[in-house]
Amino acid sequence: MLGKILTISKNNAIVEINKDSTSIKDLINLHVIFEDENKKILGEIDSIEQDTIRITFLGELTSDDFIGGLIKKPSLDARLRIINNEELKILTGIENRALRLGVSPLYNNFPLNVSIDELFSNHTAIFGNTGSGKTYGICRIIQNVFPKSQIIPYKSNLFIFDSYGEYINAFKDLDKNNEFYSFKVITTNMKKNYEKLNIPVCLLELDDILNLLDATSFSQIAMVETSLLYVKMFAREDKEALEFKNHILSKAIISIMYTNQTSSKIRDQIFEILSETNTPELSLETEVPGIGFTRQFRNCFDIDSEGRFAERKIISDYIKDFIDEDRKWNLSAGDVSYSLNDLEVALNFTLYSERYLLNEAMYDSAMSLKVRLHDLANRSNSAFFTSDGYITLDEYIKKIQINGNKKSQIVNFNLEDVDDRFARTVTKIFARMFMKYTKKLEERASFPIHMVLEEAHRYVIEGDDKKLLGYNIFERIAKEGRKYGLLLDLITQRPTDLNENVISQCANFLIFKINHPADLEYISKSVPNMSEDVIEKQKTLQAGTCVAFGRIFKIPMIVKMEKADPPPTSANCEIYNNWMVKLKE
Repeated sequence: MLGKILTISKNNAIVEINKDSTSIKDLINLHVIFEDENKKILGEIDSIEQDTIRITFLGELTSDDFIGGLIKKPSLDARLRIINNEELKILTGIENRALRLGVSPLYNNFPLNVSIDELFSNHTAIFGNTGSGKTYGICRIIQNVFPKSQIIPYKSNLFIFDSYGEYINAFKDLDKNNEFYSFKVITTNMKKNYEKLNIPVCLLELDDILNLLDATSFSQIAMVETSLLYVKMFAREDKEALEFKNHILSKAIISIMYTNQTSSKIRDQIFEILSETNTPELSLETEVPGIGFTRQFRNCFDIDSEGRFAERKIISDYIKDFIDEDRKWNLSAGDVSYSLNDLEVALNFTLYSERYLLNEAMYDSAMSLKVRLHDLANRSNSAFFTSDGYITLDEYIKKIQINGNKKSQIVNFNLEDVDDRFARTVTKIFARMFMKYTKKLEERASFPIHMVLEEAHRYVIEGDDKKLLGYNIFERIAKEGRKYGLLLDLITQRPTDLNENVISQCANFLIFKINHPADLEYISKSVPNMSEDVIEKQKTLQAGTCVAFGRIFKIPMIVKMEKADPPPTSANCEIYNNWMVKLKE
């Protein structure tokens, strides 16, 4: 028995220390049982004074469960003792259908198991300073998911978005545990000998293109939407697609010709259109038939001494033959593939045919899209987008999991050697794809997908998505993804940079040591059920130790994570070995 109960208040009790009790230095944070005749109350030792200890009440412990909160407090005559191992098992989870999260440093490395369902069927957040053990911890948890046993997680689908390639070493030998395990790396680093990121352009939707082009105005939505409609039709390369191109080009040219501008201004605008978008029938080099002669289309715009086009009638008659306002164009795309260059052509057709570039109010918005798409299509990042034939979303998700002739349970997207904005956009593209894929499954949540976001503050931010698109993809996943089997695991040292709405939907938390006051304040406000007690506990944690709470445990537990084997490449630089050189004697 620890000692005699002196006072009982609303939330805690003051107990006189029994001189025969265990050493005082070992009592802080231990759990104790107030045992009356017909009930057991669970408490935790908060502080120790000279001859008394303060214990906070946590709830009632039954023979097989823990009930948080209290209706009746223990009596002054209650027997007080340290919790035993059997009672610890009630708090720390089951052994069946469970995995080892770590051990308890407070209870002689007592194993702490958590339900696989409770851990992996909910969104999880892992916070901690650089060097606190976050990456080692998450690697060990995932390694524990893939044991050497007869029952294996062959159908698991973990997609790690890894900013610096830290996870590769931890999982590269996964198949040594079992021949059916497989780990795959997809990278943006052209110097590494892994499969390169390759996203089919035909799978990009309106929201993806707007994010890639960093769109900021509502007018740009209509521009990109029309461009996607056009590019899918143009990709058919059939007679109707060509006739449609001629139709919209001719309408644009005619509309310009009958404006109240000078002939030279009209000519310049038409030449600009045809230099950017043209067809064999409508280009500056096209031979236009006249009465008894033919001449190039560009020469039809020669200006006479009266400031008019000498061949105005020939131009009008030639162009009007391509306009068919009564025709119902078949704009359905079908299963077509196209490239970023094809999309650029379609955008140019859109901007000129709809006269966006000739509208002063929309010129800046139109030109920014035009410049950004041209830049994307012609610079290094274009290598990450493919047009090698049409592929469905189902086929693509299966493709990125195939490693040789095996299905990969873990796919590591190594997003290094690209800037933060592009990495964030790529992550959003996959988030949107995964959401669409899981939502359309006939059997809901039958293909669980986990997005493990290392350096989550690079991706899960507020941004302008909600303002422009009406939603943020990570907020949508946080709110709706769980029921479809799409889960987020957020790992970061800067929780203040994360989207607060996403954090609020996380049900499990592993909090490693955090020092920054702004981060601590943010966590206390944003994390559900975050108590001052948890905040105080994490301040004194050693590296590799965290406070874990949420659906995985009945109460917050201090967990010492076992070391990842093999480890990730996230250790500090070895300064001594890289600095020191032994001189010759």
